[in-house]
Amino acid sequence: MLEVKRFIFGPFETNTYVVSGLGSHILLIDPACSNDYEQQQLLQYINALPFTGEELCSIGLPMAVRRTLAGVGLTIIATHGHLDHLWGAKWATERWNTPVLMHDADIPMAQAMQEQYNLFGIRAKANPFPLERIDRRLCLLTEYRPQAAPADRIQIIETPGHTPGSICIYFPEEKILFSGDTLFQMGYGRTDLPGGNYCQLLDSLEHLFSLPPDVRVYPGHGEQTTIGREKR
Repeated sequence: MLEVKRFIFGPFETNTYVVSGLGSHILLIDPACSNDYEQQQLLQYINALPFTGEELCSIGLPMAVRRTLAGVGLTIIATHGHLDHLWGAKWATERWNTPVLMHDADIPMAQAMQEQYNLFGIRAKANPFPLERIDRRLCLLTEYRPQAAPADRIQIIETPGHTPGSICIYFPEEKILFSGDTLFQMGYGRTDLPGGNYCQLLDSLEHLFSLPPDVRVYPGHGEQTTIGREKR
């Protein structure tokens, strides 16, 4: 059974999600932690999660090391390449020694993070972090229900419009959708930023509204909702 924990991080009040119940994997969606305090909140929660795997004789080792020895993996996915969803990407990739997985259409945007800082008047230096196309590593998320075909366990739905490479992460059996900034409670993502496209966003929303009405939606900002509630 999936467990979803939401954190609200950063000056844009971005939702970061930790998904457990994936066997020996943990999924971190949109690492938005923007300061040491928020990073510690996230780290303490993840370190306290129960995990599948034999407990090793590793007294005195940091929990991150113990998890690695026990075969526990953490996968980081970004729903799109905007800065507010990636404040903590450098810290998280270094902490868990894994890249951020992202749709390839948004990788150039994430690699040009300094331009985003400048656009929003943020006086800070953007630090690069490792990125990979999401379809290369998706198999890491599929072991928690091995009897099903991979496409049935987790689906990455392309939803361009807010950005060219916006995605939603869908668990069809659990009827859970992580919608990023494509769909909110009583709203949808803006399209007036570089790469936004209103017509594409409308098409993406129509695609999402074809999902069952009782699918729970966990958006990139604000409270959770359902497909049926937003379709009305």
